[in-house]
Amino acid sequence: MKIMIVGGGGREHAIAWAVAKSPRCEKLYAAPGNAGIAALAECVDISVMDADSLVAFAKEKDVDFVIVAPDDPLAAGVADAFLDAGIKTFGPRKNAAIIEASKAFSKDLMKKYDIPSAAYETFEDADAALAYLETQEAPYVLKADGLALGKGVLICQTLEEAKAGIKEIMIDKKFGDAGNKVVIEEFMTGREVSVLCYSDGKTVLPMTSAQDHKRAGDGDTGLNTGGMGTFSPSPFYTDEIAKFCEENVYQRTIDAMAKEGREFKGVLFCGLMLTPKGPKVLEFNARFGDPEAQVVIPRMKNDIVDVMEACADGTLDKITLEFEDNAAVCVMLASDGYPVSYEKGYEIKGLDKFDDMDGYYVFHSGTKFADGPDGKKIVTNGGRVLGVTALGSTLLEARANAYKATELIDFDNKYMRHDIGKAIDDEK
Repeated sequence: MKIMIVGGGGREHAIAWAVAKSPRCEKLYAAPGNAGIAALAECVDISVMDADSLVAFAKEKDVDFVIVAPDDPLAAGVADAFLDAGIKTFGPRKNAAIIEASKAFSKDLMKKYDIPSAAYETFEDADAALAYLETQEAPYVLKADGLALGKGVLICQTLEEAKAGIKEIMIDKKFGDAGNKVVIEEFMTGREVSVLCYSDGKTVLPMTSAQDHKRAGDGDTGLNTGGMGTFSPSPFYTDEIAKFCEENVYQRTIDAMAKEGREFKGVLFCGLMLTPKGPKVLEFNARFGDPEAQVVIPRMKNDIVDVMEACADGTLDKITLEFEDNAAVCVMLASDGYPVSYEKGYEIKGLDKFDDMDGYYVFHSGTKFADGPDGKKIVTNGGRVLGVTALGSTLLEARANAYKATELIDFDNKYMRHDIGKAIDDEK
């Protein structure tokens, strides 16, 4: 098969790595890809949002299968464009991707179909939102309704902070049109766990669990980011919790979307809070998480092309999903100053050291090629630069391996958290 991946981040690099391993993949394209993906695929400089050019390229190259990976193009209907052109595609249509594109939609869906989640109210008027805050108790959870690069959630400890947050989202438009509507949600306590599920619109196959670290600084301090690291599996996601979620969250959500005329084919990302009253949904995404993909995909035994095609064809019930009995930890190497302001263009050294290291992976998030004195070099090109993933027989071993591996890579203004997976120390 000729396969094309739409996207150019760490999630797409992890997908490309798995697709390239498949004996079914004869040729791999990526649009736009990045410096890491270029080692696996032919990268083409087409924006993920340029549906017409993407479809035209796929037709020109006789692409058999397309994987639309990021949130923005899914929400904009890029998967629809491929499907409407008769090209088999992995990724939900726009009317199903709304489960991520609108937090208000997903909250209303959960209320209607009795899917466990936090209590909430939705507002389109800033004054009404401010008045509602006066009736609630701290801490406050504010969510911009639309897509905001994983940064549109504010957890405010005081009323003053919450009021400033409403101004930031709805009046100052920090997140653009994503803040036209805001969801104010009950604050929940407990462990956070991410579970990604393959779906063909009817059958749901949950993957192994993972846990993400969103805050920029050690000890979960600082601003929210797109993710500073992950580990898999989560020791807190027990068999009992998995059974509850399979019945009351994953299958119920896919069935609910079908009843609403929004058949969901692709990956449903379920962000869960394991509260004292049981698991509840924090959020849904309509695609692989980033950096969750970087720890979940390397542990998957199946040929990813077989699974993705089954999702597209509606034959997922024929697949038995299997994962290795091991663990993975991913530490994000970022540019110092992320997520606010940072410099780019610094040469990255040490990547070649991973060529012969089994069980170690470097997934590129924000990199590009630049001309150097000895030809092309790879330089930083984003806030999150590289995801360094390592496997181990246990989480503690994988964590030690991942941090050891981060020392092999160097670039100016390199920054990382030093406590990714620290929660697993509690499980010794």
